Amino acid sequence: MRGLSRSSFAEVEERFNAVAASADLGRLAQDLGAVAVLLDNEHGLRRNLADPARPVERKAEVVRGLLGGKIADAALETVIAAVSARWSRSPDLSDALERLSVIASAAEAESASRLDDVEDELFRFGRIVEANPALRMALVDPAVPADAKRGLVADLLRDRVAPTSLRLVTQLVLHPRGRSLERGLEEYGQLVAEQRQQLVAVVRSAVSLTDAQKQRLTAWLRTTYGRDVHLNTEVDPRVLGGFSVRLGDELIDTTIAGRIEEVRRRLAG
Repeated sequence: MRGLSRSSFAEVEERFNAVAASADLGRLAQDLGAVAVLLDNEHGLRRNLADPARPVERKAEVVRGLLGGKIADAALETVIAAVSARWSRSPDLSDALERLSVIASAAEAESASRLDDVEDELFRFGRIVEANPALRMALVDPAVPADAKRGLVADLLRDRVAPTSLRLVTQLVLHPRGRSLERGLEEYGQLVAEQRQQLVAVVRSAVSLTDAQKQRLTAWLRTTYGRDVHLNTEVDPRVLGGFSVRLGDELIDTTIAGRIEEVRRRLAG
């Protein structure tokens, strides 16, 4: 996700981890996401709470007066920790709370043994959106009421995905926070994967890989990168033979189409 001061975020995350251990993780995720949206909408409040010149005790008092009794205690303590940290920009405060909201959702999924499902479902939904312009427009059009978007997401995903996936997609659709829907889904997917310290590899091939092929590829990537790797596979008829693997900014391309393009670039050079 967006760049945050590592030291400041680490301080807040330490407090978050302490309170999350005994919290209702779904409620914690919802509350932190709601506060992030509140601060996005109330610029003056966000600037005051993120201002390093204002006394920490005063900012904590404001948070308690505004949110006490309206969000769970675990979320309240996390927000107080966030406003007590030093941020280089006031939007970083909202970004940090959104990030912790996703982490809480991932922890909830992991406790239900559904973290793999959530990773896959966020990826798949991103691909569905890319392939369906009319659906994408309905989900991102600011003229479409929030309740209509919420209902559309529920109709598409309810009983088909993990509850965590439904919450995260709904959160992104209703509050994209300046990102495209596809970019938001990618960022959330990366955060979910990080909860197991996994790399995420996007594999494109002309036909579906067999389970044996996936296992061999996963083992090779684990050996190559020294970390567990989660595969998001995508069938693309435009791929001519072989497959490509993208990990972050790195591309491993064994396709015929990729080789042809490489030859073209060399000839053009």
